[in-house]
Amino acid sequence: MADIKQDFKQIIAEAVNAFIKEKNIEAAEVEAEKIVVQTAPNPEMGDLGSPMFAFAKTFRMAPPQIAAGVAELAAAKAKAAGIGQVLAVGPYVNIKLDKAGAAAPILAAIASQGENYGSFNQQGKKPFEGRKVMVEYSSPNTNKPLHLGHLRNDALGESVSRILKMAGAEVFRTIIVNNRGIHICKSMLAYKLFHEAKGETPESLGMKGDHFVGQCYVEFDRYLKGEKDKPETAHPEAQEMAEEMLVKWEQGDKETRELWEKMNKWTLDGIKESYDRTGMGFEKYYYESDTYLLGKEVIEEGLKKGVFYKADDGAVRIDVTEAVGMGKDGTPQQKTLLRKDGTSVYITQDLGTAIKRHDDWPFNQMVYVVASEQNYHFKVLFYILKKLGFDWTDKLYHLSYGLVNLPSGRMKSREGTVVDADDLIDNLRDDALKAINERGRDEEVGNADEVAEKVALGALHYYLLQATPIKDMLFNPEESLSFNGNTGPYLQYMGARINSILAKAGEAGIKADSSDEAVALLTAEDEWALIKQLGDFPSIVERAAESLDPSGLAGYAYETAKAFSGEAKLAGARLYLAQCTLQVIKNSLNLLLVPYLEKM
Repeated sequence: MADIKQDFKQIIAEAVNAFIKEKNIEAAEVEAEKIVVQTAPNPEMGDLGSPMFAFAKTFRMAPPQIAAGVAELAAAKAKAAGIGQVLAVGPYVNIKLDKAGAAAPILAAIASQGENYGSFNQQGKKPFEGRKVMVEYSSPNTNKPLHLGHLRNDALGESVSRILKMAGAEVFRTIIVNNRGIHICKSMLAYKLFHEAKGETPESLGMKGDHFVGQCYVEFDRYLKGEKDKPETAHPEAQEMAEEMLVKWEQGDKETRELWEKMNKWTLDGIKESYDRTGMGFEKYYYESDTYLLGKEVIEEGLKKGVFYKADDGAVRIDVTEAVGMGKDGTPQQKTLLRKDGTSVYITQDLGTAIKRHDDWPFNQMVYVVASEQNYHFKVLFYILKKLGFDWTDKLYHLSYGLVNLPSGRMKSREGTVVDADDLIDNLRDDALKAINERGRDEEVGNADEVAEKVALGALHYYLLQATPIKDMLFNPEESLSFNGNTGPYLQYMGARINSILAKAGEAGIKADSSDEAVALLTAEDEWALIKQLGDFPSIVERAAESLDPSGLAGYAYETAKAFSGEAKLAGARLYLAQCTLQVIKNSLNLLLVPYLEKM
C-alpha cells in the first residue's frame, strides 16, 4: 500500500504542476513529498484521497475547483500506470484503485518478507537504517521486586526497542540498577534484625530472592513506625541506624559490603527470573554503585569553564530557569549539583552516566523510558549536558509515561500495598487456566499451563501498551483477560483461529494460490478492505518508531484481526490471503510482546 501511495503522490504532484502551467498561476513547482495522501472515509468515494486545501490561497481558487482540474489531468496518468480511476470528490482528488493490480504486490511483499514484513518503506529501504538508538528502561531497585509500575516501563521499553529494530535501527538496550542508598540499607538492617540470627535465606524460606528482600523493606517500615494505634512500639532510632549503615557502606566497611553484595545478588537473581519470564533483555547493565561518582569530574570541569558556580554555602549550582521557567514565587530556579560537603546528588550521577554511555556505544539517539514524575529531572539533565557542549544532547529523549494505579489507589512499596509483578502474572495465568478449563479446551490447546502463561503475558502487555504512554491508567485484570474486544487474548485467539483454518485447508488438500490470476479474484469489499489494511503495516511500524509510541500499532493489530473473516468458502486465493493476514498478525504480536499461539 505504501508503494501505491507514493505512486499516487507522484501522479498528483505532476497533475498539480500541469494545472499551474495551464492556468498561468504564479507558484513554485510542487514536490511529490509535499502531497498529502489519506485513506478515503468511504470506499464508494475511492480508496485514497488528496486534499487541495493547501493550494487554495496561492492559486486563489476554491479547493473543489482545484480538485476538478487536477483530477482531470491526473486521470490519464493513473489509467496508463494501471493504478486506478481518479475522480474529484468535493475538495479532494480521490482514486479508486485497481484491486487486482494493487493486491498482488501487497500480498507478495508479505509472503516474501515473512517476519521482516514491516521493515521497508515505500522506497524499499529501512527508514531507520544507520540510526544507533540506545534505550534505557526498567530501572529496578535492589530493595524490592518488580511491581506493576515496572511492568508498564518494561513493556514500553522492550516494545519500542523491537519496533525501532523492525524499522531498521541498531538498538542497544541498557538498564540502570539502583543498588545503593538509604533504601537499600533499610532492607539490610531489617535482615540483620529479623533474619540473620536465624540463618534465614530466600532458599530456606522457599521464596524468590527479590520477594524476600522486598519483605525486609516492608519489615523495616513497620519496625520504624510501630503498630497502628500503638505508638510505643515505634523505633524512630531505626532511621539513624540505617543512615549509619550507609556511611559504613560508603567507607567500604567489609561486613557491610559483604551483606550488601549478598542481598543485591538475591534481588537481582529474582528480578532476572522475572525478565526471562516476560521476555525482557538488555545488552548492558549499569549499576548505581559504579556510576554514582562519575559526574563529579564533569561538574569540576564545568565549574572551571563557568558553566556552574559555587554558592556562598560551598554548594555547586547552575541556574536552570531557561529550561524549566521561573519558580512559583517568581524567582529563578537553581539546581544543586554538588552539596556543600562535596557529596553528589542523583543528577550528578546521571550526567556522568550519560557521558559514559555515549563513550561506551556512540549513539545518535538515546531514549530514557521513565515515569512522568521525572519530567523536571530530564529537562534539567538535558539542559546541563547541552550547556557542557555535548553535540549529541539534542538526540536525547525522555519517553514519559503515566502512572499505573490499582482500583484501591496508588501503590506504596514501603507499606506492602504494591502489586508484585510475579504475583500479578500468576493471578492472570490462573484465571486464564480456569477459563480454558471451563470452556473444555484444556486437551485441545495442548499444554494448558503453558498456554495460560502466554495468555496472561499477552493480556498484560497488550493492556499496558494499547494506551498512549503519557496517560495515567487503571489496570483492570479482568478486562485485560477478556477474549472479546480490544485485548491481547482476542488477538491471540484470532491468530490461533487463522492457523486452524490453514491447517484444516491443508488436511483437505486445498493449497494457497498466489498467482496474479487467483489474487485478481479477491475483489469482495471485505477482502479488499483487509488487503489495504495489511498493506498499511510498514507505515504503521514507521510511525510507531518515529513517535516511540506502540499504542497506534496495538490499535492497528486489533483492526486487522477484526477485518479478517474466515466464514467465506476458502479457495486458493482466499487461503493465500489468510496466510498473509496471519503473518502480519504474528509480526504485530511480536512487536507488542504478545506471544503467538497456534492453538487456543
